[in-house]
Amino acid sequence: MAKHSKSERERRAAQTARVAEIEAAWMGSVPAAAGKAFTIAVEAARARGPEPRRPDMAPGTLPNPPRPGREPKPVKEDPRARGRRD
Repeated sequence: MAKHSKSERERRAAQTARVAEIEAAWMGSVPAAAGKAFTIAVEAARARGPEPRRPDMAPGTLPNPPRPGREPKPVKEDPRARGRRD
């Protein structure tokens, strides 16, 4: 676990407090019905959890199967390694 300097911890605590102030001011400026609807939507999103991890693929590619005739070739066994025992 990384150690953080005292000044960095203080800066992060100040940022957290400032964000809480901004959120409270925003919730005060929004109509009560809209604020309640927003709070319910946030709770539902948090209960849902994170999205499942997507497959590790090159960007911009779709998970399409290979075109007919373009399937990968099966792996050939090395004939020398077949009967060999170490």
